[in-house]
Order: sequence, then C-alpha cells, then structure tokens
Amino acid sequence: MEAKIKFAVVGCGHIGKRHAEMISRNEEAELVALCDIKNKEDLGIDHFNVPFYSSLEELLKAVPDADVISICTPNGLHAKQSIMALNAKHHVVCEKPLGLSKASLEEVIFKALQMSKQVFAVMQNRYSPPSVWLKEMIDEKRLGDILIVQSNMYWNRDERYYKKDTWKGTKDLDGGTLFTQFSHFIDIMYWLFGDIHSIEGKFADFTHKDLTEFEDSGIVNFNFVNGGIGSINYSTSIWDQNMESSMTIIGSKGSIKVGGQYMNEVEYCHVKDYEMPVLQEANPANDYGHYKGSAANHHYVIENVIDTLKHRTSATTNALEGMKVVDIIERIYQVKSKND
Repeated sequence: MEAKIKFAVVGCGHIGKRHAEMISRNEEAELVALCDIKNKEDLGIDHFNVPFYSSLEELLKAVPDADVISICTPNGLHAKQSIMALNAKHHVVCEKPLGLSKASLEEVIFKALQMSKQVFAVMQNRYSPPSVWLKEMIDEKRLGDILIVQSNMYWNRDERYYKKDTWKGTKDLDGGTLFTQFSHFIDIMYWLFGDIHSIEGKFADFTHKDLTEFEDSGIVNFNFVNGGIGSINYSTSIWDQNMESSMTIIGSKGSIKVGGQYMNEVEYCHVKDYEMPVLQEANPANDYGHYKGSAANHHYVIENVIDTLKHRTSATTNALEGMKVVDIIERIYQVKSKND
C-alpha cells in the first residue's frame, strides 16, 4: 500500500479543527501532530489523539517526517510561518489569505522554489458547483466579451464575532475586512477575469468603530486588464445575519448572476445558444454557531494536496494565485489610505 501523506496542523481554532477532521477522514492522509499557543484542554481536540505542541518551532523539531504543515493561524502570521515550515523542508497548506502583503509572499514563493516545496493556498470556494460552472463558461468564452462584473458581498460580523482579546479586528493579525471575510470572492473574480487596474473607492466604518481597527464597508470600482469594468461592494454591517455574496457578469453574448448567501445559487442565466444545465447542489456554509463562513469544501482542498503530491494533478490554487489576491486587496487598501 502506498504511503500516506502526513499532515501537522498549526492553529486549532474553527478552521484548524476542520483541517484536522478532513485529514483524519481521508484514507490517504495521516494526522501526525497539532499545535496551538492555547492550552490543549481548552481547544476541544482530545479526540484526535496525536502529539500536541505549543509552538511551531517545537513542532518542526519534533516531527521532521511530516510531509505537510497546515497553517490555520491568524492572518498576520501566515507568511512568516510558511517560510519557517518551508525552511524545515515541508510542503505548506495555508489558509486564506496567504499573507497580508505582496512583498511577504514574494519571500514565501522564493523560499518554496529554493526548497523545491509546494505551497497550497486554501480557496475552497473554487470547488462549489456554481464556481466550477462559471469557470467553464468564461474559459469557453460563452459570454463573448466581458463588459461588466459586479460583486456584492454583504455579511454580518458584530460583537458576537469581534470578541475582546482576540486577533480578529486587529490591523496586524486580521488585516481588514477584504482579507478575512471577502478574499474568497476576490479570488473567484481574479480566477475568472484576471488582474485589475485603475482602482477607485469609497470606504466607511459604520458599525465597527469600537470593534475593529479598520473599515467595515466599501464601494470599489476598477478596470480589468483583459477588458471590461468591474466593481466590488462590500460590508460586514448587515444586521444580524449574512445577506448575500453575489456576482453579476454582463457579456456581449449573455448575462449571468450567481448569488445566494455564499455565491451558491445561479439566479440568472441568459446566454446566446445556451441552455443552463442542472448543477450539483452546493455544500452548506461552515456554521460556527452565531455566524457562518464560506462553503464547507475543505475536504476537496485536502484531496487536492494529496493528489498533487502523488503527481496525479496540480494545485487548485497555487502560491502565485494566492499572492495575486493579496496584491489586489493591498492595492485597494492603498486607495483607501490615500483617501483617509
């Protein structure tokens, strides 16, 4: 029997536990260690029954035979910890965003090339049936020339989410609303339509002045390098629950809108000489009790890592794509800084 791919997970919050769970369920994977700065007893991870370490340094020394380090820590630690894992000759799976600056991710990519190791960016929304379908439609140029793309991302994040004494809401570890809440949808936009330029925007902090160190809402418009114009409208000030994540695409030969709370439903499709197929149902959102995140597609991420390392396929989201998403967000925030 072929050897299992050995994973160690760093950061045992909601997402880290999901990684550990998906690794444990995969027949070709083996969970070999967990790591967190909190006490093990407070994390609810006893059922995984693997060695536990209180720092990444300690884990890297103790578990040299791990194939992959899954980084599920606060955003501001991602790039630094990826480089540490690469230096220790491990592949890396890193939660979104890969980092908080393009410069830090250029270092990650350089190190990965130097060490001949893979860096996988977790962008699990690419696996949802509407996203897969959209990619086919755009790659096949069924909509003709792309004229307008509008993304609306309206979610709820309030005092139930931004608790005191956590990393969420801080500039250095969270980074901002586009990094933490909405990078998935910027990734889908980049994946489908490529890079942007001529960015303009308006930003506001409506309901989070006492909760976060950054904006909660923005209206951003831009041009696509490949042609067409686009906009992103986003807010975490929606009362009580998430409202929608949608993308409207206007092309010269047809128009599409994918909506729902998590871009999980095709709401409109009218395309020349085309009949809409019945898509597989999207997975439900990750449910964290009082708030919900993006689709529960992490098992696809782990499968892709294993398939790539066993030379069956290539990374669904590679480090360069992960860096481009961060680059786009960073340039949007540079516009915000000029406006402040």
